[in-house]
Amino acid sequence: MRIVVTGREGQVVSALRERGPLAGVEIVALGRPELDLADPASVRRAILAAEPDAVISAAAYTAVDKAESEAELAHAVNAEGPGALAAAAAERGVPVVHLSTDYVFAGDKAGPYTEDDATGPVSVYGRTKLEGERRVAAAQPDHAILRTAWVYSPFGANFLKTMLRLAETRDAVNVVADQHGTPTSALDIADAAIAVARRLRADPDPALRGVFHLTGSGEATWADFAEAIFAERAARTGRPVAVGRIGTADYPTPARRPANSRLSGDKLARVHGIVLPDWRLSTRAVLDRLL
Repeated sequence: MRIVVTGREGQVVSALRERGPLAGVEIVALGRPELDLADPASVRRAILAAEPDAVISAAAYTAVDKAESEAELAHAVNAEGPGALAAAAAERGVPVVHLSTDYVFAGDKAGPYTEDDATGPVSVYGRTKLEGERRVAAAQPDHAILRTAWVYSPFGANFLKTMLRLAETRDAVNVVADQHGTPTSALDIADAAIAVARRLRADPDPALRGVFHLTGSGEATWADFAEAIFAERAARTGRPVAVGRIGTADYPTPARRPANSRLSGDKLARVHGIVLPDWRLSTRAVLDRLL
């Protein structure tokens, strides 16, 4: 099976390039200049030329705060680009798996969000990602949209690697403790995305299509995540780092973050039989590699 993935350097793309061969899948990562999500014509040319069996839409404009002042570019990359990608996949006659985000929700629900809950993004990033979902669904009915959250990995820049860097020079780090979600390993996302793409390719059942939530099992605050990272690091280095628990108001950002980013994975488990590992286990596995 030959899967085209958008982007070359992102966390999920890097994970897909690593995990694809282990699953017996050829991963073809396409990025600029051949495939530029801000240039729909290039998207169509690149997809049709690559002749994929499936497409995974992994690239995005992910600078959440910068998007507040670059709304036009964020919309081009997160909405128009995926729409063109899905249209090219439809023209090719292959399924598309599109990665989306918890930011499509307002974050004010008491419990985990399900796929049936009303969306209500409170940031430019969230609004452009939601529009991307809509354009993918409209352009190619043969799709699965996978919403994920709090992504980390051994690759690129992410919260886990930032905490490790800070731990090199600090004895204590202040971390937000009133935002709730689930840390999710890009390696786990890659395995799941490949499995879903393979299933869509093999089975025309409409129930396998649509929107699904894909995060690690369990839940945490950012402070909980930091404490787990520092505990694993201390077990290997013998040097503890304390976490100071602060509120969102103590760490203002240009873009609002959802206070609740918890996503229920029940539908994905029921329909596709996919349940990601507990976030603590996947965190430990990534730290084993990095440390």
